[in-house]
Amino acid sequence: MKLSHFLAFATATLISLSGPAAFAESDVEKQRAEIRTTVDKTLTDFYQADPKLKDAVAKAPGYGVFTTYGLSFLLGGSGGKGLVHDNKTLNDTFMSLAQASAGLQIGASQTRYLFVFKDAKSMQGFIDSGWEAGAEGGAGAGAGKKSAGGTVGQFTGGKLYSLTKNGFQAGGAVAGTKFWKDKDLN
Repeated sequence: MKLSHFLAFATATLISLSGPAAFAESDVEKQRAEIRTTVDKTLTDFYQADPKLKDAVAKAPGYGVFTTYGLSFLLGGSGGKGLVHDNKTLNDTFMSLAQASAGLQIGASQTRYLFVFKDAKSMQGFIDSGWEAGAEGGAGAGAGKKSAGGTVGQFTGGKLYSLTKNGFQAGGAVAGTKFWKDKDLN
């Protein structure tokens, strides 16, 4: 085999082997950027709904922001993505979530959640195990840029706020939610 053919073959092989990794890395950065953009927009919406939240988020050790899309009719389910931001280290941990519920409920919505952590230990516990379960009730509705149904609650480790951006949810249910580190984005 001529040297020029060998070099061409070697170059083509290296490009084909590194190509998927380069594209995968590019895709990961794109997904991270999309999540960060959504988080920034979501924080803006929360601050418009309650201006005091901006100070609470800034003073907290960290916060988590998640967006879910779900459907429910007696049984419900939703899923989404988000991140937990450490205000001290400025580190973002990208996470996914899934919710399941059963009860007197009906709806289809996009819901956004803001977790404001009371201390670094609670924030790290959320990142490491991230499980939150409980009974839910209430109603929320929203369309386009309007949001409604903002609720405030406690969770182990801080306060939880929610906004329903698009859709409608009503009723009460027993629900379970699982948050976990997104291995593909961290």
